[in-house]
Amino acid sequence: MLTATKDLVLPATTTGSWPRPRWFEMSMWGKPLDTCMMDVRFREQFQDALSVVVSDQARAGLDIVTHGDFHLDEDMAGRSWHHYPLQRWAGLEGDQLQSEQTRSPWLKYPPGTLLNEIYTGWRWPFVTDTIEHRSLGYDKLWRMAQGRTEQPLKFGTCCSQVMGLFLDIHTKKYTDQREVYWDMAVAMNKELLALRDAGCRCIQIEEPCLHFMANTYGADDDMVQFLLKCYNREVEGLDDCEIWIHTCWGNPNMQRVIDDDSYAASFEMYMEQARGDVWTIETKDRNFREIELFGRYKGKLPKKVCIGASSHRSLQADRAEDVAADIRRALEYIPAESLIVSTDCGFGRQGCAREIAFFKSAAIAQGCNIVRAELGLPTTDIRSADPQFQTDIVPKA
Repeated sequence: MLTATKDLVLPATTTGSWPRPRWFEMSMWGKPLDTCMMDVRFREQFQDALSVVVSDQARAGLDIVTHGDFHLDEDMAGRSWHHYPLQRWAGLEGDQLQSEQTRSPWLKYPPGTLLNEIYTGWRWPFVTDTIEHRSLGYDKLWRMAQGRTEQPLKFGTCCSQVMGLFLDIHTKKYTDQREVYWDMAVAMNKELLALRDAGCRCIQIEEPCLHFMANTYGADDDMVQFLLKCYNREVEGLDDCEIWIHTCWGNPNMQRVIDDDSYAASFEMYMEQARGDVWTIETKDRNFREIELFGRYKGKLPKKVCIGASSHRSLQADRAEDVAADIRRALEYIPAESLIVSTDCGFGRQGCAREIAFFKSAAIAQGCNIVRAELGLPTTDIRSADPQFQTDIVPKA
């Protein structure tokens, strides 16, 4: 069901995570949100930071805002994106370095590389008992963020399937990794239903690993098809929400984690078989390779498509004219009413400065306005581009 984008044409947004203000120094480190909110320092910093991130995105001109992932810890290379659920659900314990034997072949990098530093530096819990849902507080997080804006707010969370890639089984409760994946999908579904019940109607599921798996093993591989079922189980019962499926090719400290980054093998799965309303894809950093694949659905797209018009891996703030050119390129294959414009991935995984994130987002909003005007569509107010609201104004004499 389309909620956030129902009446918007070429809406501008960002993937989700946003660089923290420098004064926001508190992290949860595995504690429940309710416990942390009793600490007056955390409560003040966290709520003020939510006000800032919503305000920043609105001033940049974004039509759909996010909560910035500010509930995630400020840890190495964005580890908390995976670990926020893992640290809170039952059946998972400890911080261990995943063994060579069970480590994914995608995540083996040579010494002396940043990705080796990240993936040997990260630690993961062992599966020590049956995985069961415990509240992640998503409903409370949404209330605090959405209460600060009248704009639609997109709430994102790490997909349970990508978390399962890193977990070693140390219990007789599970005989197969698939059982772990399934129980994690059920646990996440309970959290998402509570989020929906709180009033959230725009939920983003981040990084189902179908494109990674299908690219390596093929779309018909038994495990790939099983993970598709797991994803669909994860979003079961959310029919009255607008579901976004975010996919990219990695973002630990702004790094791409795989070189063979083709969507071709997973294209039909995401477009036709995965439950959802919007599919977000990485395009800017891939020079819009494979955008022509959407041409096969001309006039009958089963989902809206959200392109990345700004790379999270580049520190160059985009120009509005370049964003507009990318939108025109996408419009050759995707109609305006089905196109959303965003970033390739989020900005808040350690690597990007807040000011750069702001002006990249402002360029996206301005680029959308350029193309809207060309199409005879209404444009939006962008305070960051208004001459009278610039921080400093050069005197005429």
